[in-house]
This record gives sequence, C-alpha cells and structure tokens, in this order.
Amino acid sequence: MNNRILSILLFLLLPQLADAQAVIDRVNPTSWWVGMKNTSVQLLVHGTGAGTLTYSVNHPGVKLVKTNVVENINYAFLDLTISPGAKPGIVKLVGKRGTQTLTQDWELRARDNEPKGQGVSAADFIYLAMPDRFANGDPANDLFADLRDPYADRLNPFFRHGGDLAGVTSHIPYLNDLGVTAIWLTPVLENNQPLTNENGTMRASYHGYGFTDHYNVDRRFGGNEAYKTFVHEAHTAGLKVVQDAVYNHVGNSHWFIQDLPAKTWLHEWPSYTNTSYRYQPITDPHASELDRRITLDGWFVPFLPDLNQQNPYLANFLIQHAIWCVENFGIDAYRIDTYMYNDQTFMNRCNAALLAEYPRIHIFGESSVNNVVDQAYYTRNKIDFPFKSNQPGTLDFVLESAMLDALRQPVGWDTGVQRLYQTLAQDGVYQDPTKLVTFLDNHDHDRFLSVIGEDFDKYKLGLTWLLTTRGIPSMYYGTEVMLKNFKDPTDAEVRKDFPGGWAGDKKDKFKAADRTPRENEAFNFVRQLASYRRTHPVLQTGKLMQYLPENGLYVYFRYDASGTVMVASNTTDKPLTLTTKRFAERLDGFTHAKNVLTDEAVATLAAVQLPAKTAVVLELLK
Repeated sequence: MNNRILSILLFLLLPQLADAQAVIDRVNPTSWWVGMKNTSVQLLVHGTGAGTLTYSVNHPGVKLVKTNVVENINYAFLDLTISPGAKPGIVKLVGKRGTQTLTQDWELRARDNEPKGQGVSAADFIYLAMPDRFANGDPANDLFADLRDPYADRLNPFFRHGGDLAGVTSHIPYLNDLGVTAIWLTPVLENNQPLTNENGTMRASYHGYGFTDHYNVDRRFGGNEAYKTFVHEAHTAGLKVVQDAVYNHVGNSHWFIQDLPAKTWLHEWPSYTNTSYRYQPITDPHASELDRRITLDGWFVPFLPDLNQQNPYLANFLIQHAIWCVENFGIDAYRIDTYMYNDQTFMNRCNAALLAEYPRIHIFGESSVNNVVDQAYYTRNKIDFPFKSNQPGTLDFVLESAMLDALRQPVGWDTGVQRLYQTLAQDGVYQDPTKLVTFLDNHDHDRFLSVIGEDFDKYKLGLTWLLTTRGIPSMYYGTEVMLKNFKDPTDAEVRKDFPGGWAGDKKDKFKAADRTPRENEAFNFVRQLASYRRTHPVLQTGKLMQYLPENGLYVYFRYDASGTVMVASNTTDKPLTLTTKRFAERLDGFTHAKNVLTDEAVATLAAVQLPAKTAVVLELLK
C-alpha cells in the first residue's frame, strides 16, 4: 500500500478516531545506547491509533528523521539518528493528534564495560543445555497463572519441568570442572504460548523456539535480570555465552501476530502451506521457483508463523533486536535456528550489522543438510554460487553424520571411517573450516550413546575425534554422564532432566559420589581431554593433516610451531599394531611421546599398539 492511498484512508478514518484516545503501549527496541557505530535506529511504536499521531522528539543529539506508517494504524516506525555527542538519558517521544498529546519515555543508555560479543572459536568447547531440563534453581518461577501455559509437571515429558537460569548459573562450577569454555542455551526469550496439539499430544513450548516477546526473557526462566546475572557469572568464571536466535518464525501468540502490522509481515498462502523441509531447491540450479518458495516461505509448523524478512520494517526489527541482545545482556555468539529457511539476503545484512558492531562475534547457523556443498552454501565458501553467504560459521551436520557412520558402519571403500576421512577431505570448499561447530548429537537428534549401541569404547572414540579434529566442538548436556535415548516415540526422550538438577532427585549426577564408576570414567575422560585441549593451542588452531585410512586404522596430526599431536584410531573389533613408517612426513625428528589420555610415556614411535575400538592421542616429543 503506497503512502498516498494510506494518507487517504487515514483522512477518511480520522473522523471516527477523533473521539477515541490514542494509546502507546509498546516501543521496541525498549532502549538503545550512545556511541554505537551505527547511529541510526528505527523505533517500532505500537498502540491503539499509534499510526495516526504526529511525532516529535526533544533530546539533545537525537533527531527524528522520518515517521513511517503502515496499513495497520496501530503502528508507527520512527527513524532516529543519534549523534556521537548525544547524552544518555530519557528521551521524550511526543505524539499529537488534535487536542491529544501523548508522551512516551524511551531510554538512551551509556555503554558499559562488560565484555560482549567476544565470539567463540576453535579455542573453545561449547556445552549445549536446555534450561527447562537442566536444573531448577528457583522453584518460585515454575509457573504463572496469568500465562497461557500455567503448567509445570516433571511427570509429563511434554510439559515444562521448571528448569531455569538460576539453575544453570548455580552449576557454572560444574561446567568449569568439566572443562567447557562456553555455554549455549536453547532460546530463553518469552514463549507465552498455550499448549499445542502435536500429533494428538498436548505439548508445552519449553524448548523456547516460539517467541512471543523479543524483549523479555521468559519469566519461568527468571526474566531479564536472571539472564544478565547468568551472563555476568559465566563471564566471571571464564565462560562465554552463546544465545540461540530465531529469525524464521515466532509463536502464533506473539503480540505482533495478534495485531499484524501489515499483510506482508508474514509469508501468506491461499491455504496453509508447510515447508517441504527439502534444502535441495535452494541451491539446485535446475529447481522450480515453486519448490524454492515452498522450502523458504512455507511454514515450519502451523503454530509458528513464518516471517517475511523482505518486509523492511520487520527486517529492521529483527536486526536491531539481535544487536540489542548483545549490548544489553553481553552475549558472545549467536547460534541461528533454521538458518537455511531464512531469506539469505536478509541474513547477510543481519550478520554484517552484528559484525560491524562486534567484530569478534561468532555466528553459526543450523542448516541440516547431508552434503558438504550444500553446507558450504550457508557459510563463507570458495564455491561459485550465485549467492555468497557472509556467515562466519555453521553447524557441521555433515561431519556429525560422518563421525557416527565411522562408528557404526563396517570398514569399506566408502564406508566406516572412510566417511570421516572423506568429509574432512572436502574442507577446501570453506573459507575457514575451523569456524564450523562440530557435534555428535543435539536436542533434535538421537543421543550419541544410544546411536552407537551404548558401546563405551566407541563413546570414547567419538569424543576423541570431536575434541581433537578441526572446528569448534560442542557437546549436548548429559553426554558427559552417559545420558542416552532415541527419539522414540518423540524428541522428549532425548530431552530428559539432568539427574540432580531438582531438589529431591534420587541421584545427583553433578556430583561424583552419585555417579556410577562407568559414569565417572566417562566424565573424567571428557574432562581430561577438554583440559588438555584448553591448554594446548595445537588442538585449537594447529593445522590438520590426515592420512588415508587403511584396514580401519585412521591417523591424523594436529601441528604448529608449539608442537605436534598424533591421533591414531582403530575402528575395528580386533586389536591391531600400527606401523608408523608411512607417517614420516609428520614424525620426522620425534623419537617418543606422551599419551595424553593416560599421561604414560611412550618410548618408541616405530609402532603403536591399538586395542579394538580405541584411539590414542600422543603428544610427540624429541
């Protein structure tokens, strides 16, 4: 709708509105800061008749450049510029219509010195947790009668269980002890959604992927202040914080879905259209436009409306919110949900805006594909795609699949550990493969231990690869104490509560005394390898050289000026002797080694004894 037609409609409506008082009930962003590199900000102003007001701003250094109105008269979008010399304080937004004058306070804040946008890198080890299922630090916030979902019931796998930010914060020492250096939480923003009927079962939005208010952390997690406390305490303990962002969709109870600013705010179809979940049409040069549109603009599920990021006001809203969260809470990195379903031009603009303000921030999206070429499309790459992504990293789904196949499949020409080798052999398509985030499972996949048949040797083998190969390793909560399960019958089975996170739990797996001997062995294995990785840059930024697997034996080296580490794996079911003559290129000058996993001395490198389903990590010495 063009501005001339809109002006005519407003002119016709004004007589009806004359007797009604306009209201301003919301301004987003809720605050901003002086001294930002981008001096422009666009305020979304909402309220009854907010779009019919004539606005002005009276604050030194703040200028109202333009008032934008849309088809819904309850919205106005105010373009402001904030000069470098502007002073922090309360900015008065004044709206007038006839005899009515409204004044709305909006805060312009000074930037603080808290660390923010530090990024995560190959020097880090990320721990992924679902706040609702990790630990309940404050039972008083388990439920609120005024929310659409007022239930909390740990006996129901689909309801909220009461875990919160206070619970995560109280276990930061546990995470420090484990050796992780960064915490990624599934979304913490408000999900004031009712229970939804999914395949005949009523389910809560405990996972956090259905936002209903971008500027409020969910009260059941403790709200904005609890999140600030968590981030501050994490930073104090030397841990970085990864925030889970969702740009593709929101919950259908989101306040702006209840009062849409414009028809183009969402991807609308003549009748409900779901995404096909097929990623091929996005990169396929032969794809039909219909297939591309269904993939990108179809809804993820019926109760998560699909946002149209080509709407300029919505795009500004999402980008400014991303910046606001970094500045307000002090987060260090973003994991982007359903990355490949977003408008990629918008994603490039959003990434660029974040990186302009926070050059060190890391951004890695979820694009669940099964081949390296399609995965490379969503990050900085060396392929001649018509579209070039500027995303610094991505989640490495292809390597996850390859590591699992290496543990499950028999050794063959293209199977077993060959899958792992061949996947890494294609790293040349990425500008920087060390920025990819690697993993063995997550909240949407079967748990790692179950996938490998609860085989403890394979468990250690997989974690050895995860913590010694290239990339930024990420581990799903509970893997360190051998939590297991398949998504059977639903994903609730892989999202069970961490034992000991709730008062009255029979066992507290956060404590060594309550873990079984095998669980302690698993925990200590992760801690030993994570600790070594944290203190040895060669496993963080060292070059990777791998050798073709032979007969189920797979060898690679990490090396730099600080040292060389050799990782040798036997993926077969029988013990083997690895003769090392073919590795002379990397072994030259080294005569002995230290076994990183056992701290034992290795007197000779001529041959390495490898028990079945075992990896050794050797720090080479001269």
